[in-house]
Amino acid sequence: MAEEMRRLLSSIIARDVKDPRLGFLTITRVILSNDLQHAAVYVSVLGDEEEERQTLDILQRVRGYLRREVGHALGVRITPELTFKLDHSIEEGSRVLKIMQDLRAQ
Repeated sequence: MAEEMRRLLSSIIARDVKDPRLGFLTITRVILSNDLQHAAVYVSVLGDEEEERQTLDILQRVRGYLRREVGHALGVRITPELTFKLDHSIEEGSRVLKIMQDLRAQ
């Protein structure tokens, strides 16, 4: 269910959230609580800290809409509360890869 939520959220955000301040984002993973009442949605944002902050603010403002749309698409009786969190793992992976490439070049 977490992977399907990730896919649906990505699609809904790309299609329906039309705020020009919304940065380029990727939903990297969704982690559901054991009781399926809460979902931590990890988001990677391309940009600086200000763009990350704006993107999280926008996602927080539209989370009720996103929750409703995901619930309709999944056909579930109870849809988890969404909490958006920044995920810096892609940036960290790129940084480690660059360090490895620099070491090979030496």
